Amino acid sequence: MDKDQLSRKLAVILHADVVDSTGLVRQDEILAHERFRDAFRRFSETISNHNGVAHEIRGDALVAEFSRASDAVSASVDFQSANALHIESLQDEIRPIVRVGIAMGEVVVADNTVTGEGIVLAQRLEQLAEAGGICIQGAAYETIPKRLPFEYENLGEQELKGFDEPVRAYAVKQQLQPHGQNQQKVSTTDVTEKPSIAVLPLSNMSGDPEQEYFSDGITEDIITELSRFPILYVIARHSSFAFKGEKIDIKEVAEKLSAQYVVEGSVRRVGNRVRITAQLIDAETGKHIWAERYDRELDDIFAVQDEVTRAIVATIAAQLGKTIAENASRKATTSIKSYEYLLQANRKFNRFNPDDNIAAARLYQQAIERDPQFSRAYAGLANTYAVDYFLGWLRTENALQHSLENARKSLEFDSNDALARCILAWALIGYGQWEEAELELDRVLALKPGDADVLAELGHALLHAGRLDVGIAQLEEAIRLNPLFPDLYQRWLGQGYYYAGRYQEAINTLRAALVDAWDYAYLAASFARVGELEQARDTLNKFIAKRQKVLKSSGVSANTTAELLGNIKDNFRTEADWRHLLDGLHMAGLTE
Repeated sequence: MDKDQLSRKLAVILHADVVDSTGLVRQDEILAHERFRDAFRRFSETISNHNGVAHEIRGDALVAEFSRASDAVSASVDFQSANALHIESLQDEIRPIVRVGIAMGEVVVADNTVTGEGIVLAQRLEQLAEAGGICIQGAAYETIPKRLPFEYENLGEQELKGFDEPVRAYAVKQQLQPHGQNQQKVSTTDVTEKPSIAVLPLSNMSGDPEQEYFSDGITEDIITELSRFPILYVIARHSSFAFKGEKIDIKEVAEKLSAQYVVEGSVRRVGNRVRITAQLIDAETGKHIWAERYDRELDDIFAVQDEVTRAIVATIAAQLGKTIAENASRKATTSIKSYEYLLQANRKFNRFNPDDNIAAARLYQQAIERDPQFSRAYAGLANTYAVDYFLGWLRTENALQHSLENARKSLEFDSNDALARCILAWALIGYGQWEEAELELDRVLALKPGDADVLAELGHALLHAGRLDVGIAQLEEAIRLNPLFPDLYQRWLGQGYYYAGRYQEAINTLRAALVDAWDYAYLAASFARVGELEQARDTLNKFIAKRQKVLKSSGVSANTTAELLGNIKDNFRTEADWRHLLDGLHMAGLTE
């Protein structure tokens, strides 16, 4: 094969095999192969849901590729838990118990097939795993944020066939009780007297995977609407969605999320009609407090959401002997197609890379074309331009001006949109209009948003406005509201600790949230500030390599230090604030 047809890259490889497949085939060849195919079909779906790709599935083994070890482990843990339940339900002895090995290494991709040392290593590790277990390479283990709910057993250095050097290996399984600083369960009664509620992702019952964004979007809207009510403590979307696609025990989920009430249900869309079922459960007793089914024309979808939200809130209020003083009605758009574009755009934006950012902008624009008064679409579009500018991707001319204009347009149609005000503040920061930006941030504080994502965005902006104590408090509150918070919260909190001179806390926090090139920059500066210069230099080199890769993929030059740093200086209110970071980078080895 021509070398040009080969693609070599570093990847996380998962290798799965059925335990004693030969013995199962001997018992009943046809049934055994049918069970193998079913197991790997289910595993492939789980892999896809965790950002992986199943490259090769043969009779009794599966190979898949991931970008992150944490995704590979999450997919494996989810599948093994589900497969154990599935096997228990079987009435015979043809039981496809699976072992999984995970390794990092170079692979060659050709004709949708992967080969290379990484696959061999994953296969060898899989052979070390117990039946129904998972074994991972030490190098992969080192990259996984330790706040994730996994337990590890150090298997020590292992001599593996075909490898000259011993390989450290770990067995991994789901953590039954979270522990550690970031996994410590938050007791709702300790932090608030409000009733706490978690809205689990509504199941997509449409039979069309493409409609997944639709059911997810309705769930997100219900969470957002509930967050407007001061009587409620609403668990953030990211935490609720951690249980998406899982067979769940309501009491167990409620305990992990510290929720007194749980909402679950489903969405079935057929043609121009939609059926939504929802039920409210008292987590302590398992009792169904309220349940309802809504059959509507799609044009009524927002009225349905309003109705569901009001019913849930009113029911909880009745339980507590309170009354609802607020009206949940808040129609976002009159165009169902516009709403669909918004949901698709949100998905693209959250992938956080230059190409998907451009795709998200196009979808937000299509939403606006369908409904020129759709405030949330303008806010989303403004956010894509702000990210484009501050991260130096510069895929759009005059990105900052576009961000400012669209944020203001959003607020014309919904003056109480806290996220739009945060984005407007960022655009004003880009122009150096710090006092105006602070006014917007104070307005967001006055709105008292219950949305953890808005609080995190608010805290991040306040840090750059120089209000460190308030900014850090908002970020810590976002983490408290969202027990399974995304890495983004930690990276911003780590920056806050750096600005406040709390360098060791910055190191501890940033180490668990290395998402973007700039995370490595702050970590390198933090290492330098505490005198760990060798780690500072190594981390700085990672920042430079990752930053150059992103900029070059966007067609932006990264040959000088100024080009490497881009527009990041605009994030800082004073020269002293900027020098605080820049000097830390110089201490780590950055040259002018």
